[in-house]
Amino acid sequence: MQSMRSPDSWIPDFCRRNRLAAMLAIAELVVVLLMIAPSGGLQPTLGQFLSASAFSLWLAMGVAAVLCTGRPWLSRLSPGLGVACALALTGLIAAFGAGVVFGLYDALGSPPRDSSLWRFVAGSAATASLTTALVMRYFYVSDRWAAQVSANARAEADALQARIRPHFLFNSMNMIVGLIRRDPDLAERAVLDLSDLFRAALGAGEGNSTLEKEVELVRQYLMIESLRLGDRLRVDWRLHEPLTWSQVLPRLVLQPLVENAVLHGVSQLPEGGVITLEVRQEPGLLKILIDNGAPPPSQAQTGLHQGSGHAQRNIAYRLAYQFGPRATLSGDWKEGVYRCQIVLPLG
Repeated sequence: MQSMRSPDSWIPDFCRRNRLAAMLAIAELVVVLLMIAPSGGLQPTLGQFLSASAFSLWLAMGVAAVLCTGRPWLSRLSPGLGVACALALTGLIAAFGAGVVFGLYDALGSPPRDSSLWRFVAGSAATASLTTALVMRYFYVSDRWAAQVSANARAEADALQARIRPHFLFNSMNMIVGLIRRDPDLAERAVLDLSDLFRAALGAGEGNSTLEKEVELVRQYLMIESLRLGDRLRVDWRLHEPLTWSQVLPRLVLQPLVENAVLHGVSQLPEGGVITLEVRQEPGLLKILIDNGAPPPSQAQTGLHQGSGHAQRNIAYRLAYQFGPRATLSGDWKEGVYRCQIVLPLG
């Protein structure tokens, strides 16, 4: 049976610039820690600190370069053997570098504080190998966490894709059947809108969308629901131009929120209500607000927070994964109106 494990699944990628920067920062931190460690009353000089920093940074770049170029070969080995080989290469690089540095300083008549060649070489190799082992472990855990987040985001998108179908598919199809004889053109338009909506749902976990496409999906969804609810559903669009319509968004992040506004808000009120959709830009931010009339959470037939909470958690999770901590999604009921707000960084 062919293994499903990716050949690059266990070894971190040291070819990335942020990884190289992290290696250099950790190497410098090791130097600082060694310099401030108790040393029998000997105080390191600025020259010694600068020399140690240069040596450490040079070793870090050399190790990162070797692990970057050797990754395809190391990844074909088992994790245990691969790590052992990576650490052995690190030790050899550090030992060679330490030997060269010791020889140069000895030739200049000012050898390192530890005058023993073998102790200096062995200490440098051990320190470099131990530090590299800790860095590899950290990057490995970080990569696994990122992979898990990505998998969870995909799973949530898949769950959302499955969730949208039963909510209103049968009602929509029954409504369209009733329109066929009375208004064939309107029935055809409803079928096309429904087709576009479910095409978006099928691709919820694949690739990205844009603000323009997400708003258009909301329009199509509301058109279908307006045929079912009639005058009970009223929509107030507030699109404050100029807007960056090409702003990248995850697929299907607005329609589920509007669907909640219909199912758990307007449709629960005997007289219906208004859904207000406002999109505006502020310096560096995109804000999307969805207001809708809704009964108090304790009176909602399906449970306002219980019914809408899953979709909001899903979307908040995917927005945070794509945009980071600056992306927020909040919802609150106040004086008969439920407000959902999305704030995203532009760019």
